[in-house]
Amino acid sequence: GAQAMRTNQNTVLQGKRATLVPYTSAHVPRYHAWMQSEELQRLTASEPLSLEQEYEMQRSWRDDADKCTFIVLDTERWSGQARGDEDCMVGDVNLFLTDPEDPTLGEIEIMIAEPSYRGRGFGKEATLMMMSYGVTDLGITKFEAKIGQENEASICMFKKLHFKEVAVNSVFQEVTLRLDVNDQERQWLLDQTNHVEKKSYIEVKQPAGELET
Repeated sequence: GAQAMRTNQNTVLQGKRATLVPYTSAHVPRYHAWMQSEELQRLTASEPLSLEQEYEMQRSWRDDADKCTFIVLDTERWSGQARGDEDCMVGDVNLFLTDPEDPTLGEIEIMIAEPSYRGRGFGKEATLMMMSYGVTDLGITKFEAKIGQENEASICMFKKLHFKEVAVNSVFQEVTLRLDVNDQERQWLLDQTNHVEKKSYIEVKQPAGELET
């Protein structure tokens, strides 16, 4: 139902490398700075927004029933020191319900925005964590990923996660990959993510004396 995707508002998923937290207004300035990069605009097929537009976007995403967004943090940096999330952000991961007729189909999108974090397994772990969350908490049984044809690293990663190429759109120059989560795939996903700890964002977020007013 309409609440389905909003369930992650207070969810933290903490993995070995990557930790997923809900996208909040505190993350917007860093996110906005990332999206000034022409490379990221190209990879995500998005237009640069003003900071104000980015805040509006964050609010609409938070309230959008068809979208689940997590910011990807560096677990070690984030848990090791009392740093704000913004210092630890490495990218984001999204799940969209794209088919109103089929709430069990989720389109997944991963962006490791910080160049120094690419090729180090952050994207893979964050994607697995999001998929596992999608299957266990959101009732997803089929995943799709649409990736620019030139983004070979991403295509290769999804294939390692058992996705199969099902379509190529030469107009948009993108490849669609798909994974149907049968019992075997579901078990594999759960095994891949059995180290992940689920926490409450409010509890982990508020050190004493720093409660938001």
